[in-house]
Amino acid sequence: MKSLRDLGDLSGRVALITGGTGHVGSVIADALAEAGAAIAVLDLDPDSCASTTRSLRERYGVSVLPLAIDLENEAAVRQAPLTVTGQLGQLDILIHCAALVGTSSDLPGWTTPLEQQHSATWRRALEVNLTSVFVLTQAAAPLLAVSGRGSVITVGSLYAMVGPDMRLYDGTSMGNPAAYAASKGGVLELTRWFATVLAPEIRVNCVSPGGVWRNQPEAFHRRFVDRTPLRRMATEEDLKGAFAYLASDLSSYVTGQNLVVDGGWTSW
Repeated sequence: MKSLRDLGDLSGRVALITGGTGHVGSVIADALAEAGAAIAVLDLDPDSCASTTRSLRERYGVSVLPLAIDLENEAAVRQAPLTVTGQLGQLDILIHCAALVGTSSDLPGWTTPLEQQHSATWRRALEVNLTSVFVLTQAAAPLLAVSGRGSVITVGSLYAMVGPDMRLYDGTSMGNPAAYAASKGGVLELTRWFATVLAPEIRVNCVSPGGVWRNQPEAFHRRFVDRTPLRRMATEEDLKGAFAYLASDLSSYVTGQNLVVDGGWTSW
């Protein structure tokens, strides 16, 4: 019987992480590199991709690959898994962490009241948050299948499971776009669909984070904490264990599941 250390060891495996330079994505990349995996970081900005991968290589001595790709470019997305296997030799883990987020100053009709939300921004959100998950998983599936240890991890949200309490946002510039909730709800169901269709060669699971502390307005922060059983918002570090677990043999008999890391928010 393998030890827990051996089950969690990712040495010899290759992970592709979308949104890999972001707040959460970079922490996931760090966790998997620490466990021994080679890391391909996919994100929009070439400099950020290069900086993130360089840091991983220097700290953990793993092989790395920066991939500056726009997830709205389907041809480039479909090519990404082949680029990873061509450069790093294989593909064992695929993590969909990228998401369209922001404010209505850079995304018109985003965090606004319903009557002001834009259908064009809705379409972009579904393209990045949901369609790219389908396209990239479809393209990567044959490569993950031959791995013998293929694991796909999507990223959901508590708003894939429950509706928003808009009172949280009163008096702030924050909001809760319908497109974000709809796209993350779609990700959760697509996870279950892939889990059954791609089995037994590939496991597919979802991690659904709760609110992550990012210097939000004090009014929002206070209300969110009051609503959370563990009485705090998450940090990125709180998510490391969930992704390491689902990427590794620690979860070798787990598929089609949604691991909720929300401090108990959805338990009420």
